[in-house]
Amino acid sequence: MTSKPYALALSLVALLASPLAHANLALAQKNSCMACHAVDKKLVGPAYAEVAKKYAGQADAVDKLSASIKAGGSGKWGPVPMPAQAALSDADAKTLAAWVLGGAK
Repeated sequence: MTSKPYALALSLVALLASPLAHANLALAQKNSCMACHAVDKKLVGPAYAEVAKKYAGQADAVDKLSASIKAGGSGKWGPVPMPAQAALSDADAKTLAAWVLGGAK
C-alpha cells in the first residue's frame, strides 16, 4: 500500500519532469539534432538509446558526450561524420547530453 504523501511526491515529480522533458526535446529540435537522431532508431546517426547504452556506467558520461556534441567527429558510430556544434553553449550541450543519457524522455 502506498502512502498518500509518497504518492503525492511521485505525482509532483512526474508533473515537474514533463515540462523539462519537453524543453529538452525542444532544445534538440531547435539545434537540428532530431534531423539525424531519433530516440529509439538509427537515422543518419545512432539512436539516443544506443548512445545512452554506450555511455552507461561512466561517471563522466555527461562531460564526454557534451564535448563530443560540441566537437563533432567521425568513426564512433560508422562512416558518417557528426558536424561540430561549436555555436551551442556549454550549458545547452550538457543539457542535451544529460537528456540523451537519461533516455531522451
